[in-house]
Amino acid sequence: QVQLVESGGGLVQPGGSLRLSCAASGRFFSSNAMGWYRQVPGKTRELVASITSSGGTNYGDSVKGRFTISRDNAKKTVSLQMNSLKPGDTAVYHCTGDLDPRKYYSGSYPAYWGQGTQVTVSS
Repeated sequence: QVQLVESGGGLVQPGGSLRLSCAASGRFFSSNAMGWYRQVPGKTRELVASITSSGGTNYGDSVKGRFTISRDNAKKTVSLQMNSLKPGDTAVYHCTGDLDPRKYYSGSYPAYWGQGTQVTVSS
């Protein structure tokens, strides 16, 4: 079992940056693939980025080159550095985890979800 708590959301102007953090609890954090999804009301959840237990990364097309995911297994944290933010990045961002990294490629959703943190990009 993994519990996830996000922090770092807020209001930022277009072109600005934010860094989201996710603190995890549970014995098997280092074995889990981790990722960030985002959701806008009325739309399906969108994969933003994922990272395997060994550090391999994958990004959604809309954020490639702007966002960077990283993890610190010793601290049980996952971070998402978001640069060059656009109004279209406005959403609730959820930290996620699953022992099976294929969940981030197969179209099915990972098992563990945090409550989410709001990111609003607006002038």
